[in-house]
Amino acid sequence: MVRVLAVDDEKPALEELLYLLRADPRVRSAEGATDATEALRRIGRALEAGPDGEGAIDVVFLDIHMAGLTGLDIARLIAGFARPPLIVFVTAHEGFALQAFDLKAVDYVLKPVRKERLAEAVRRVRDLAEPALTGTAAEQIPVELGGITRFVAVDDIAYVEAQGDYARLHTDEGSHLVRIPLSTLEERWSARGFVRIHRSHLVALRRIDELRLDAGTTTVRVGSAELAVSRRHARQLRDLLMRQARS
Repeated sequence: MVRVLAVDDEKPALEELLYLLRADPRVRSAEGATDATEALRRIGRALEAGPDGEGAIDVVFLDIHMAGLTGLDIARLIAGFARPPLIVFVTAHEGFALQAFDLKAVDYVLKPVRKERLAEAVRRVRDLAEPALTGTAAEQIPVELGGITRFVAVDDIAYVEAQGDYARLHTDEGSHLVRIPLSTLEERWSARGFVRIHRSHLVALRRIDELRLDAGTTTVRVGSAELAVSRRHARQLRDLLMRQARS
């Protein structure tokens, strides 16, 4: 069960969010704060008390547009703490999903908040709450699907395909187009085992099923997809796969 701090400077919106959260059986406690100062004070006290102490907080549900510090400002400050709680943004504005991604938010819920959508956010938080306390929470990336912002776990992505200034993320369930250049994802995800194999493709090393050499051409099989490997990346890729096999 998760412990929640909800932050919104509009009292009716905060009360409605707290009502929905407290009705969810996976939520142990849900408290509210109406400004950044109060929120940061509570989070600071919770971190001093430790994960099992009084007033502990697993996740902060943050409105974005607030008087004074915005929800994005609060999230940046929280990120500097030694053991930051998880973040879920709750906002009426769709245009901040990329900033949410940069701040490693767990989810991005649009107002007016629907009970079913909030339940999905709580599920994501619950699944991540324990590893988040040890600093190993899975990274998420926001994607647009039918006008709704969802978060896809980076560990679920098999490979990424460049499409101009966009990138298409391929998972076992389908693909998602995001407005992030492939070079940016390569830099961010190199530590998570993603390698560049071509100017158009970034691949999760662990998802490569087969490396094939045929008449000087190198390809890899990732699930049902066969992807070309450029000459400049072929040697590095072979070395990485050999190291992976030995380990």
